[in-house]
Amino acid sequence: MLKKAEGFDSEKIIVLPPYLVSEMLTHPLIRPLYITDIGYFPHANHHYRERPDGCDSSIVIYCIGGEGWVTIGDIKYSLLEGDLVIIPAKTPHSYGADEVNPWSIFWFHLKGEMMVYYLEELVNDHGPLNLSHGDAEKFINLFHQIYDTLTAKSYSIPHLVHVSQTTAYMLSLLVLIPARKDEERKRRHIENAMQYLVEKLEHTLTLEELAHHARISKQHLNVLFKSATGFAPIDYYHRMKMRRACQLLDLTDLSVKETCHSLGFKDPYYFSRLFKKIIGLSPSAYRSKLKG
Repeated sequence: MLKKAEGFDSEKIIVLPPYLVSEMLTHPLIRPLYITDIGYFPHANHHYRERPDGCDSSIVIYCIGGEGWVTIGDIKYSLLEGDLVIIPAKTPHSYGADEVNPWSIFWFHLKGEMMVYYLEELVNDHGPLNLSHGDAEKFINLFHQIYDTLTAKSYSIPHLVHVSQTTAYMLSLLVLIPARKDEERKRRHIENAMQYLVEKLEHTLTLEELAHHARISKQHLNVLFKSATGFAPIDYYHRMKMRRACQLLDLTDLSVKETCHSLGFKDPYYFSRLFKKIIGLSPSAYRSKLKG
C-alpha cells in the first residue's frame, strides 16, 4: 500500500515556525490555546500517518468527503463524511485515507492548557462526532477564517490573538453538539411515548408497557416525563384521559358510565373520583356547568 503524509493536489498547509510559537507562548491571551499546524487535504489518496509515541499536540481531523480511518490507542474508528475526531496529545495513533474512496479532510494541531478541558468535553468512548449540515457549515467557515488569517497575518500578534479566540469559539461550538444530540434523543423518546399514550387513550396502559414501547427503562422514562411535563407518565396519561372525558361529556350524549368505559375504565366510581381529583368537579357537575 502506498503511503504519504502530504503532497495532495490543491492541498493547503501552514506550519508556524518555532520562533513564532515561542512568541505566542509569551502572550497571556494566546498561550492557553493556539494552533501550530493547519491544513486541508482534498481527495488525499494514500494519505497515512503513524505516531507510535503520539504527538506533542492534539490533532483535530474533520472529514468533508470520502472515507478514512483513525486508530487511537487500541481502538480503530471509521471516519465518514461529516465525522470529526480529536486525537489527544501524547496518545499513540495512526490514520489514513480509504484506498477506494479517499477522504478530504480539514485538520489542525492544537496546544495550550485549555486543551485539557476541551478534551474532557469532546473525547469519549462513543467515537467520532458527527456534525449536522449547519454545524459543518459553521466549522468550515471558522476554519477558513483561521487559515486565511494565518496566511496573511501570522506575524501580527493581535491577529494571532484573534486566531486563538476564534479557535476557542470553534471548539465551544463542538462542545454543544453532544448535549444537543442528547436533548434530541430525549425529545424523540418523549414524543414517541406521547403518541403511544394517544393511541392507547381508550384502553388501559401500564408504566412497564409504555417503557417497553419507548425502549427505555421505567426510571429513565419517569425522569424524562417529569422534566418535560411536570408529571409522572401514568399521571399524565390519566390527565389526558380526563381531558378526553371532558370532550365526550361536552360534545356527546354518552352517560358518565359510558364515558368511563369508552376510556378503558372498568369501575365508574374510580373514574368519577379520578375525574374530580384532576378536573375539580364530578363528571355530572362538570356536564351541567354552563360553558362558552
